[in-house]
Amino acid sequence: METGKNSLFFSMFALLASSGTLVCCALPIILVSVGLGSVLVALNVELPFLNSLAKYKIWAFLFSGGLLLISAWQLYAVRNLCPADPKLAESCKRIKKWSARLFISATLLWIIGFIAAYIALPVRMWLDS
Repeated sequence: METGKNSLFFSMFALLASSGTLVCCALPIILVSVGLGSVLVALNVELPFLNSLAKYKIWAFLFSGGLLLISAWQLYAVRNLCPADPKLAESCKRIKKWSARLFISATLLWIIGFIAAYIALPVRMWLDS
């Protein structure tokens, strides 16, 4: 059961880190693309840490990607482990289900952030030329 809690912890931490990459890198591009550049300026004034996150976005993506890999390994390692006691087995299955949901959510956020930060702008510039 403890390994199930570890996978839930890593999944939640990966979700948090993936959300950070989405905020630092995808949000500015999306806001400017839809013509809300002034909102982006206001956000940078109110939340100056966004500039630091954007400056070190490669490290943010590497860190969150590493957490996603650890989370995937944890989910894979405990895929068939649950106690024989029916109550504990039910709790174990519920924790595994939530861990998998959080992992999928974090992975989707990471992919969206990666596309917005590294693929969308070069493709748009290539299409405009």
